[in-house]
Amino acid sequence: MSTAVAVTTGHVTAVLRLPDGTDTAAAARAARMLPGGWHLAPAAGPARLDIGAGPASITATARTIRLRLPARQLPTDTLAYVTYTALERLRQQRHLVSVHANALVAPDGRAVLLLGSKGTGKTTTTLALAGHGWTHAGDDLVVLAEDGDGTLSVLPGKPTAALRPADPALHHLPKPLLDLAPFALRPAPLALIVRLGVHPAAATGRLAAATPFTVNERLRLHEMLARYISGLPTPLTGVSRAPFGPVWPIDTPSCARWRCHLLGRLERTPYLYLHAPSAQAAADLIAREYTG
Repeated sequence: MSTAVAVTTGHVTAVLRLPDGTDTAAAARAARMLPGGWHLAPAAGPARLDIGAGPASITATARTIRLRLPARQLPTDTLAYVTYTALERLRQQRHLVSVHANALVAPDGRAVLLLGSKGTGKTTTTLALAGHGWTHAGDDLVVLAEDGDGTLSVLPGKPTAALRPADPALHHLPKPLLDLAPFALRPAPLALIVRLGVHPAAATGRLAAATPFTVNERLRLHEMLARYISGLPTPLTGVSRAPFGPVWPIDTPSCARWRCHLLGRLERTPYLYLHAPSAQAAADLIAREYTG
């Protein structure tokens, strides 16, 4: 038997069916690791997401996504992460998309999106910009929205940051988790995108226009916008000891067309490449560029 509940995560709410008696305490504790948290409430009606026990698998119809997890995984935080990822289709149908990025709100109330691969300085630059009086709006995972009038907005993202210890001898240890404050509570219109490259080898800080997009930049953005609907951040099965699994079958042609449209909107947004020798230098450059 199963129970219907309403799950809210990633700024959408949907009916979820879970096996009766599922312990969701660990998933609820993962709320601080996800944009919009992870919350359950009573609900009834047809489910958009059906999760049960069994060998890891995912299938989808036009209406419902059906996930199976090993019974030992159901009462863990895995439940929160697979729920978040599975609801990416609903997000994109509502013109929202999860992006691997950091975000801040400038003193004028508009948002800046910081892009970059792992280790390029997103979190440290974000913390340095907070020292300029900017407000945190998400670390490593945020939600980008296109409003009905075509305006792009940043919705509050993950409200915590994992910080690597300064001492390299401690890099093998789990990163301490920091609650970001002050943290944005509402959407903010997107004003600027910066792709970061922070590295000590950079002699001086510099900014360069990133538009019109090169083929490589267009490809990177296509991959970023499709990252969550592909299921790649939350692998269910795959080659033993390999950090990947099959692409989730939840994408649709209409979602793909919207992402292509969104890429065009991003190209019409102020967009810069930044190279700097330190996070503080990067933050200073961004603050100066933003205030003009």
